[in-house]
Amino acid sequence: MKAIAGYLRSLFDRKFVFTGLKTALFVGTILFTINHGGALLRGEMDRERWISGLLTYLMPYCVNVHGQYVARRRV
Repeated sequence: MKAIAGYLRSLFDRKFVFTGLKTALFVGTILFTINHGGALLRGEMDRERWISGLLTYLMPYCVNVHGQYVARRRV
């Protein structure tokens, strides 16, 4: 439980945020284009797709911060 609380705090830790955001922007854009690009171009983005698109950027951020958090805990 302590590790989970530490990870949740690390999501907002300045040491991790910059790299996490860069990764989320790069990977998220690629994934967004693959998963939602056609719907965006056709004007078919509804509320559910926008939420899914947001998660497309959020997930790489969380994964990157998790990797940084685990790496720092091991040192």
